[in-house]
Amino acid sequence: MTDIPGYDTIRWDNDQVVLIDQRRLPEEEIYLSCTDYREVVDAIRTLAIRGAPAIGVAAAMAAALGALRFPHTDIDGFRRHFRDVCQVIGTARPTAVNLTWALERMMSLVAANVHPDSNALKTRLVAEAKAILQEDIAINRQIGVLGQELIHDGDTVLTHCNAGGLATGGYGTAVGVIRAAWEAGKKIHVLVDETRPILQGARLTAWEMMKLGIPHTLITDNAAAALMANGKVNVIVVGADRIAANGDAANKIGTYGVAVVAQYHRIPFYVAAPRSTFDFTLSDGSQIPIEERDPEEVTHIRGRRIAPEGCRALNLAFDVTPHGLISGIITEKSVCRPPLPQSVSALRQA
Repeated sequence: MTDIPGYDTIRWDNDQVVLIDQRRLPEEEIYLSCTDYREVVDAIRTLAIRGAPAIGVAAAMAAALGALRFPHTDIDGFRRHFRDVCQVIGTARPTAVNLTWALERMMSLVAANVHPDSNALKTRLVAEAKAILQEDIAINRQIGVLGQELIHDGDTVLTHCNAGGLATGGYGTAVGVIRAAWEAGKKIHVLVDETRPILQGARLTAWEMMKLGIPHTLITDNAAAALMANGKVNVIVVGADRIAANGDAANKIGTYGVAVVAQYHRIPFYVAAPRSTFDFTLSDGSQIPIEERDPEEVTHIRGRRIAPEGCRALNLAFDVTPHGLISGIITEKSVCRPPLPQSVSALRQA
């Protein structure tokens, strides 16, 4: 559960994966019921579900759904089937490392199985996917507990994109930090970047703020620098889709620019993410794959053309913020402080 009244981001229900269709928000709160793992893959690709932790949960549930569709009890045949299922799921989106993290966890369970009957293994895989969801919610709450200490009573907090309950199994990472500060009784105000081109801030973060009753103001992305210059921002908290071993962090396009301006104005810039978002196999952010999406997301808004016919557009979905611009990375274990290469290395050993 997201713990926001009236909706779940994703849940397992009677051998179906049920998720809120984020493409339809905020106008309509509609759920998709997926009975085939390929439907979950399509939901990830088309942004019906998005956000690194939520994608991880969806990947685990898709794998469990694919496992259930194997019609035989033969364990060797099942292993081959499950490997193929996970390969398909693994192609859904390239940047969010939580997807591969969740699949590796599910595949490890299959690899460790010694029972000759696949039915028992299917049951365990469903239980594991449900456990990943519940663990994600608990982790996000702990991120909130640690992160809210960095927000002071009376602060105005800027956030970019959506890193709330909708981007996770529930509660949120960056928005979870903001939410925890609000629930602790701190009188805060949130500036919500609209976040072009898909407007996750305008459509999703503002929707969550309204559901939670947290005071907020929606701004255009290019207003953030002016507000920082005018002393209207006290602290910035964003999420991440992949963090390299040195602390470089990939997040929604535009985050890097926010971090650069924040450093110029000496405003703390924090990243909130679970340990599963760290990719310790990558030494730095230059190795993080950056998804390039359909140019029509830039030339159109909700299917309506806003650019001239034939106009070329580049649609980078993410950028990488160098660790030197980050004041700290808030995880469920601790807040990693500069120098981030050393503190992230310590987190890896935790």
